[in-house]
Amino acid sequence: MAVEFVESDWDVRHMLKLMVNSAAYRQDSRATAAKRAADPDNRLLSRGPRYRLDAEVLRDQALVVGGLLQRRIGGPGVRPYQPKGVWKDVAFAGSNTREYQADSGTALYRRTLYTFWKRTSPPPSMAVFDAPTREQCTVRRERTNTPLQALVLMNDPQYVEAARGLAQQAVKRADVDAERARWMFRRALARAASDVDVDVEQLVAAAGVFRKQFTGDPKAADKLLGVGASPKPDGLDAIECASWTMVANLLMNRDDFLNVE
Repeated sequence: MAVEFVESDWDVRHMLKLMVNSAAYRQDSRATAAKRAADPDNRLLSRGPRYRLDAEVLRDQALVVGGLLQRRIGGPGVRPYQPKGVWKDVAFAGSNTREYQADSGTALYRRTLYTFWKRTSPPPSMAVFDAPTREQCTVRRERTNTPLQALVLMNDPQYVEAARGLAQQAVKRADVDAERARWMFRRALARAASDVDVDVEQLVAAAGVFRKQFTGDPKAADKLLGVGASPKPDGLDAIECASWTMVANLLMNRDDFLNVE
């Protein structure tokens, strides 16, 4: 490549085009059995690396799966859910960004690209997933795996609400547990579960466990369905919606939901 660069008269555009059109650059992370047998350590670059989604993409993906994402392009920055008092300790007295006030309505579900960003106090759910602070140029993002990330996915209002949205869609679409599980599986992971896929059986079993718990504690079901600003399911059984919300939450914490395969 160095020789090609010199012989092209130092043509950067030519080199970039050459690289991005190469077979090695265009590999994806899906590997057939034959590729794994021939190149188990990927020394021949027969597949791309598997990596976790960026913080912004992960949030947008959750909103899409939950049927909440607002796709309108352009407009001012928006303020989605953040912890109470998140700006207070780093704000100047009298500052117009001393108190964080979340937006309402569709503004809560806009793409993360439009999130208002205070550099001295970046959104915690973004920082946990290694989003840059924007205080300096970042050539390459770090990708870590920590317990805090799982806690955000399981408890952050945005992700719980997205899981509720996914569950409501499933409950509306089917009455049979296996059909709900299979539809949710495809919706969340962009691949169909086979008839013998153990994942469907596990999701159905989990739904049964949660259903039993919420039947014994209906207030807990109502509390779960109250997370987020989107309206509670109208005309749907609260116990069923809460049970499948927990199943959806499990799905959205899976490795293959968080990582590019």
